[in-house]
Amino acid sequence: MEDKDMKLRYPPDSLPLSVITTAKVAGIPISVHSDLTSGAPPALVLPTGVKLQGTNAVLRYLGRISASVHGLYKRDDLESSQIDEWLDYAPVFASGSEFEGACKSVDGYLLHRTFLVGYSLSIADIAIWSALAVTGRRWDSLKDSKKYPNLGRWFNSISAEYSALNEVTAQYVGKKGSSKPTAKLLEKEQKGSNVLANGDVGKVATRATSEVDLPNAEDGKVCLRFAPEPSGYLHIGHSKAALLNQYFADRYHGKVIIRFDDTNPAKESNEFVDNLLIDIRTLGIKYKDVTYTSDYFPVLMEMAEKLIREKKAYVDDTPREQMQKERMDGIESRCRNHGVEENMKLWKEMIAGSERGLMCCVRGKLDMQDPNKSLRDPVYYRCNPMPHHRIGNKYKIYPTYDFACPFVDSVEGITHALRSSEYHDRNAQYYRIQEDMGLRKVHIYEFSRLNMVYTLLSKRKLLWFVQNGKVDGWDDPRFPTVQGIVRRGLQIEALIQFILEQGASKNLNLMEWDKLWTINKKIIDPVCPRHTAVSAERVLLMLSDGPDDPFVRIIPRHKKYPGAGDKATTYTKSVWIDLADAKSISPEEEITLMDWGNAIVKEISKDEDGSIKHLTGVLNLGGSVKTTKLKLTWLPDTNELVPLSLMEFDYLITKKKLDEDEDFVDVLNPCTKKESAAFGDSNMRNLKEGEILQLERKGYFRCDVPFVRSSKPIVLFAIPDGRQQSK
Repeated sequence: MEDKDMKLRYPPDSLPLSVITTAKVAGIPISVHSDLTSGAPPALVLPTGVKLQGTNAVLRYLGRISASVHGLYKRDDLESSQIDEWLDYAPVFASGSEFEGACKSVDGYLLHRTFLVGYSLSIADIAIWSALAVTGRRWDSLKDSKKYPNLGRWFNSISAEYSALNEVTAQYVGKKGSSKPTAKLLEKEQKGSNVLANGDVGKVATRATSEVDLPNAEDGKVCLRFAPEPSGYLHIGHSKAALLNQYFADRYHGKVIIRFDDTNPAKESNEFVDNLLIDIRTLGIKYKDVTYTSDYFPVLMEMAEKLIREKKAYVDDTPREQMQKERMDGIESRCRNHGVEENMKLWKEMIAGSERGLMCCVRGKLDMQDPNKSLRDPVYYRCNPMPHHRIGNKYKIYPTYDFACPFVDSVEGITHALRSSEYHDRNAQYYRIQEDMGLRKVHIYEFSRLNMVYTLLSKRKLLWFVQNGKVDGWDDPRFPTVQGIVRRGLQIEALIQFILEQGASKNLNLMEWDKLWTINKKIIDPVCPRHTAVSAERVLLMLSDGPDDPFVRIIPRHKKYPGAGDKATTYTKSVWIDLADAKSISPEEEITLMDWGNAIVKEISKDEDGSIKHLTGVLNLGGSVKTTKLKLTWLPDTNELVPLSLMEFDYLITKKKLDEDEDFVDVLNPCTKKESAAFGDSNMRNLKEGEILQLERKGYFRCDVPFVRSSKPIVLFAIPDGRQQSK
């Protein structure tokens, strides 16, 4: 064992499986020795000789120092306390008399959860998982049964995602599930220590964020900000920035400030502020304060005037197009060397919003010859007579983002400003402006912007779709906004996992939607109820020996998940099937009617045009479903069926990625929405808005408009499942 490795010691009859699995998952090298006397608590000996005793103490330490997996223990105060509760609870599973009661309790808790605490793996999950795994056959006989469906789903999901858990269990737990190490392992330990080195730690949702450090970050002192402009709703690209801020705040026990960068009254509104806050809360961002750049307008004006007096800024009335050309060519403005008096005179004209003032702007006096064009005298202030959504007509001038951001970041105590790499060339400008202002330097941390195929993330372009009636609003399911993708059926947990898998990489990403929808399917499929729908293009299958009187059976809405509840299925002498299914049936063919049994189709009646009018057949309920080619969904011939409107959506543009100078209007998708009429089983009257379901053989859907009356259809939005191009 190298000196840098830690040493885990424990009694041979008391294996601390949760400690070993945590070290394996976290990629922390430890050597394992079963050399303590019976009854002694496990101990972790650090390279310095310091000893930590007790399973929970060691687990917390490993969780804190983990670099490979974010958030094993370092969470906010509430979640850390919840993890502590689960660590205290884990030993209950070791008590034979309390085992089943503990399983029942945790099963109920996991009804709507993927992890025990928050949205990612923690040492709480590892502790409970290990407590179950170490019982061996006792838990093996239960985990795939229907007795504890939520607990079994959680256990199997953790096992699949974190392969290191199974590796350690196979190595250390005996066949009967005792907590004694296997004979093979004991023999290995007698010959030498068994070192758990950095290896495959499984497929971890947050692995892409591992080993990413903020420069000069001090634990407990990190302060970050998420600063959206209130000119639209939060979209998937913003989500990455928001979640990375939360990630680093959690990692360094710091805080996040939400700041609205409201410096452009022409684009901003209170509607956007309100909905951005809704979206931020939807993402689970735990912010300390909400501030506005407009709160700092008075001191920003004072700073601009200070820079003018110090000859670090000047007022320029050069026409905008000419100014842009001069900046590109490195030509100094004729106003650049005006005296302080002349600049202050024009500054006051700008403040007043006079005709003369409206012709002017304030520019920083930086370096017009710098190869980095962002340093060529950027604009600090502009006139804008439009009223501001928060403060009305109080001001006629507004600071630019380039001027306001470095100022407010510094005075608000921000330690690290996360910016996407598209701003890289402007980082030098950010630091230079802070230097000219005489303010504390804020560290910039860059990450790559998230780009999705066939997707526009520019708020200006998204606004065009809204204003031109191409979509039904910012929450349209075709939009990449948080509200849009949630309305389409995406679970926030899937979005968080998708974002964190990418981490804080600085490489440019063009991501496929299918990957996101695949994650989403893994979350919804184990729990969403199953229902039946038949297309409006349907035909009757008349069963000559079917029941003369309809009867009802109560069956599960999800065969493997009792928590989904039950549904009533009616059986009748005639049943409806999809016309498309009817066309695939041959006379005398045996088919399976799902949730009923087999039937043999005797005759297919057609009209003179060759269209199918109806089918006749007989039941063969003793037939084997394994021998039939067609397993068909069906609905009873009753007046209790409910009308459905099934909505499918496509991308708004037809090109995977726009060229740099390409106009998105030239690649608009002419058909982005498809509506299909259908009928659903009577149980669907009870669907609630937002409920996720699966229509057997048709896919996953989200209920957008629930049942109101028989003349108005239930509206269901199709949810992509990731197996095909998500259009």
